[in-house]
Amino acid sequence: MSDVLTATPHRLLRTNEAADWLGLSGRTLEKHRTFGTGPAYRKIGGRVVYAMVDLQAWADRGARTSTTEPTEAAVSAARARREVRSFLS
Repeated sequence: MSDVLTATPHRLLRTNEAADWLGLSGRTLEKHRTFGTGPAYRKIGGRVVYAMVDLQAWADRGARTSTTEPTEAAVSAARARREVRSFLS
């Protein structure tokens, strides 16, 4: 994976390509984008694209060495959706 990143650090991927690279579904990545919990993205000509370096940085922020290790205040897409629903109710 790092070889691809080193060879093409400025390559831009569309949502489905980025999701495949991260091992997620395109819809999950869209939800993260909607709730502000996903990697940085850009809109170019109305299309959403992700830089490889931003995908790698986002994935690295999720790295853990233990299941008991405290996590930063990251919000999952599902949790953010529940909070929005309860706010709107």
